[in-house]
Amino acid sequence: MTTQQVASRYYELAKQQKWMEIQEELYGKDVVNKEPEHALAMGIPTITKGLDAVRAKGEARRKLIEEIHGQECSEPVTGGKFFSLAMSRDVTFKGRPRMNLEEIAVFEVRDGKIVCEQFFY
Repeated sequence: MTTQQVASRYYELAKQQKWMEIQEELYGKDVVNKEPEHALAMGIPTITKGLDAVRAKGEARRKLIEEIHGQECSEPVTGGKFFSLAMSRDVTFKGRPRMNLEEIAVFEVRDGKIVCEQFFY
C-alpha cells in the first residue's frame, strides 16, 4: 500500500475505534513508538520497539481507563512517507477526574506498513 492508502485505512478504522485492528493490519513487526519526554513523569516509556511491545503498552494503558466518553480523529495529511492526524479523547482514568486529551500523531510508512509512530501532546 502507498502512504496515502495506509493513512486512509488508518482513518477508516480509527473512526470505528478499531485500534487493535489498526495494529494487526497496518503496523510492521519492528514498529517503533515514540512519546514526548514528559510522558516519563506519567509512567509512560518514551521509546517502545517492536509490535508485541507496542501492543502490550497499549493494553496496559487501556487497563487504566475507567470510561471513554468520546474520541475524535482528523482526516490524515500525507507527505512523502509520512502522514499525521490530530486526535482527541474525552476520558476518565481510574481514580482521576474526567479529562480531555489532545495530540498530534505522526506515522512513517515503509513497504506498506507503519514503521514508526510518534505522538506530541
